[in-house]
Amino acid sequence: MAVRIPYATKDGFLAVRTWLRAAHAEVERIEVTDSSMTVRARLHGTGPLPGTATVRLRRRGGDGVLRTVEPRAGSDDRGFSFTVDYGELAAGNGTGSHVWDLAVQLSSRPEVSEVSEVPAVRIGRLLDDLADRKEIFVYPAATVGDVVVRPYYTVDNDLSVEVAPAG
Repeated sequence: MAVRIPYATKDGFLAVRTWLRAAHAEVERIEVTDSSMTVRARLHGTGPLPGTATVRLRRRGGDGVLRTVEPRAGSDDRGFSFTVDYGELAAGNGTGSHVWDLAVQLSSRPEVSEVSEVPAVRIGRLLDDLADRKEIFVYPAATVGDVVVRPYYTVDNDLSVEVAPAG
C-alpha cells in the first residue's frame, strides 16, 4: 500500500509525506470512555481478517511486555473492532511513562507459534489528506488509579497509547 500526501511546510515550502507498507489497518473511529477505548479499523493490502487474528499492544522499550486483545469481526471480512481496557495497561506500570504500540497479528496458521514469524500490521491512520495528525487528533486522557492513559497518533500516524503518572 502506497500513500502520498502533499502539504505545505511551516515555512511555506511544498513537501510530500509518503508511506509504503505491505499491509495496513486503517482506523475508522475511536471511542474513548473513562476506562477504555474502542477502535474500529479496516485492513488494507492483505487478505481478510483470519479467525486467529489478535490485536497486540507492545510496550516500547527493552522489556518486551505484550498484551493481546481479541478483535471482533466487522460486517465484512476486512473490518474489525476491539476494546482496550485502560486498567490492564496501567497495571504494573511501575514508575515513569510508557507507550504501547498497537498492531494486528494476522497469523491464520495454527502451527505458527512465534509472533516474529508473521509480521504484525500496524494500526494507524494514513488514508486521508492529513500529513501529520499527532497535534490535530487529540483524544481525552483518562485517570486510572495513579496514572493517566491517553491514546494518540505517533509522528508516523500509527496509533499508540501513553501511560504516565498522574499529576
